[in-house]
Amino acid sequence: MFAIKSLSKYLFGDASKENIVELPQGQLYIVRPHSIKGYSALIFKDSAAFIRRTGQEFQYQLVIQRAYEEGEAELDEEGGEEGTGEGAASDKDERIFPLDEDLRLRVDLRETGETIVAWKDLSGDHGDLFEFVCDASTRPETAASFELVATQCQFERKYRQSHQQATEDDLREFEFEDEPAIPEASPTPSPSVRSPIETSPTSATAQYIDSPATPSRLNERAMVRESSKKAETPVKAAEPTPTKAPISRTAPETREVLVSEHAELHLFDFNSGTFVLQDEQVHSQVSEIGNWKYWLQISGSKQDWLGQEVIPDINPVFNFEYLSFIFNHYTEDGSAYSWLLKFKDRETEERFQEGLMQALWEHQNEAKWGKVIKDAEKDYVLDAFNDLVIEDARDDEREAEAREEDEEDEEEYEDAPSGQRHEEYDEDESEDEVETLDKDGNVNSQLAVGAKVDRSFVVRGDKIGVFKHTPDNHLEFSTSINQVAAPDGKKFAPKKVMLHMEDRDMVMQNADNPNSLYRMDLEYGKIVDEWKVHDDIPVNVFAPENKFAQMTGEQTFLGLSKNALYRIDPRLSGNKLVDSELKQYVSKNDFSAAATTDKGYIAVASNKGDIRMFDRLGIQAKTALPALGDPIVGLDVSADGRWVLATTRTYLLLIDNLQKSGKNEGKLGFEKPFAKDSKPQPRRLALTPSHVAQFQHETKAPLSFTPARFNTGEGVDETTIITATGPFVVTWSLKKILAGRRDPYSIKRYSEEVKADNFRFGSDKNIVVALPNEVDMVARRALQRPTRESIMAPPATPRRSKGRASYLSRSDIVNSPY
Repeated sequence: MFAIKSLSKYLFGDASKENIVELPQGQLYIVRPHSIKGYSALIFKDSAAFIRRTGQEFQYQLVIQRAYEEGEAELDEEGGEEGTGEGAASDKDERIFPLDEDLRLRVDLRETGETIVAWKDLSGDHGDLFEFVCDASTRPETAASFELVATQCQFERKYRQSHQQATEDDLREFEFEDEPAIPEASPTPSPSVRSPIETSPTSATAQYIDSPATPSRLNERAMVRESSKKAETPVKAAEPTPTKAPISRTAPETREVLVSEHAELHLFDFNSGTFVLQDEQVHSQVSEIGNWKYWLQISGSKQDWLGQEVIPDINPVFNFEYLSFIFNHYTEDGSAYSWLLKFKDRETEERFQEGLMQALWEHQNEAKWGKVIKDAEKDYVLDAFNDLVIEDARDDEREAEAREEDEEDEEEYEDAPSGQRHEEYDEDESEDEVETLDKDGNVNSQLAVGAKVDRSFVVRGDKIGVFKHTPDNHLEFSTSINQVAAPDGKKFAPKKVMLHMEDRDMVMQNADNPNSLYRMDLEYGKIVDEWKVHDDIPVNVFAPENKFAQMTGEQTFLGLSKNALYRIDPRLSGNKLVDSELKQYVSKNDFSAAATTDKGYIAVASNKGDIRMFDRLGIQAKTALPALGDPIVGLDVSADGRWVLATTRTYLLLIDNLQKSGKNEGKLGFEKPFAKDSKPQPRRLALTPSHVAQFQHETKAPLSFTPARFNTGEGVDETTIITATGPFVVTWSLKKILAGRRDPYSIKRYSEEVKADNFRFGSDKNIVVALPNEVDMVARRALQRPTRESIMAPPATPRRSKGRASYLSRSDIVNSPY
């Protein structure tokens, strides 16, 4: 019940869609066990069943929607078809039933393997039922999910509160086990009593009823053409093709076997959205093949299933609650698949996890696991890849907070003006729409969101676009700063930018001059200073003095080279590096990112994947967290220093920096070092492997996250994380992460790659997104939980803009040239 309940939450949570769960294929009957009208009638030969939201809170509908075969729609337009029972007042192609306990809705799995959904015909005679006979391809767990969501909807309708407050005992009220057995839709019989009803010389179709002696179990309705009066053989709707496993690659020669275990093998099916058993017993082996390369080979008794290198893109997730290991598999043509290994016990999975993680770590670090990494650091690495949050006393409280956030999101969606819920085709777009593509081919590359001023600044080649944040949470093009140039007049495209000095200035860097930075006066719209930092030490990364320094007149800020951390003071004559606050390392640390707290504590990350924490410049780090092996491309810290957020190409790493035991209990890792045997537990925030496979199945592009950030603002708690990959903006709920939710993230797909993203300062409700040629401010409530539909390309009708298609309306987008 737990697994199904989790799945139902996943389906239930998509507040932006009308249909929240479906049975994609089946036949709809009306069954009249005691009626003189005849035993049963086939209403829709091909149809789908949905549970649908309504415009009213806690109200849902059961909807059966007809699917036409080729040519059938045109025939029905000529002849028409009358309704039967409740729902007849609705369109002939759709039957709608308020989802209430009076329907006594039940789902039955017959011994024959047939799945039936049945409910009372409230406008018919005693015992009359509607029956939706699911297609044979319908999986039992899909029907079980449909039934569970139906019970939750009925609970909400009756008690006018969220189903998440219901216990399993509460939901059993809506199982209706005391109802009589569901009768056959078309019992066995004699063809002599089969007769057409409601047909006329002008009707293009005929509907048949079956008496208790009717021959076929799922009777096909005859198609009668007026011209010939002959029945045609109906064309059966094509069933979705299950995802097939690709041909396995041959394993290279093995030098050393790291781990070898047996397990069940399942493959993710893109059409059904489920993992399908492929082999009940496979041999899974991880081997070293030389030059810090490792190989995963999975073989059954009859065939080799897959072989691939162990690389970060496999996106490994270990779930010890379900004894499973889920990962991605890439073929030579770049296609992505998602696989699941299910182990017999925890000990087997632990052995396999250590062997695989050893291979991944050694591949990334080009060093031997046992010789370099200590036991405590091994635990840190292994914990990061577990899909498991350690329980503590606050679990119930955190789950309550997560439920509250779910309800708030649903309320916000319901309260939002309908025009803000969906992107719509803008019929008022004129043919003289402004050109958004630069003649030199430049696209948007960087985004800086104002804190002191309500503006966003977008870098595009050697130009900067300035966009005003409107009171109704939209963007309005304000002005452009053209031809960014150094004081010597040489134009350049800024490589990195940072708002500074109450958002009056922007600090920027020219890739061709890594030892200098430039100050642009934003009011003047021109670079007014060049700051030479040091003759020999370049600037690879720069960051504010503290979390909210850009709101103040603070002039100093931090700089990093590959091996040095220092302060930059523009007021110094000559070089701007402060020698007394320089910390240089002899080893090649390869620093890549930095972030600061509101007190000025400093976190620094590297391309090796390690993280250092300082309480001030010029000293040794108080805490050093071991590398998982993946380069860190972005770093952020909560204002109070409690949470550290690192971004790698394929996942985020959230670290709780508060010490909970020992002599430094209550201190942050910035202030006091963690004990050697008590490293903080990292939480690896990754898209599920099945979602990754679906993403890459749709976009044909690998994951590549933009630097993730918390929402921020003075006196504002961090509640949400934002990043993007390809055309998807992704947000994580901190409350849901801490509550251990399996799917704590939401997405929004654009028609183009997202270049940069951030929250509007002071809120987590609105997000600024820079696309290659447009800038958007989107409400966070517009993001959806990932489903096959939300991951697929936007279905909206595109508007044309001088040879370019876009899926965003004029009211939602700013596309002025700058």
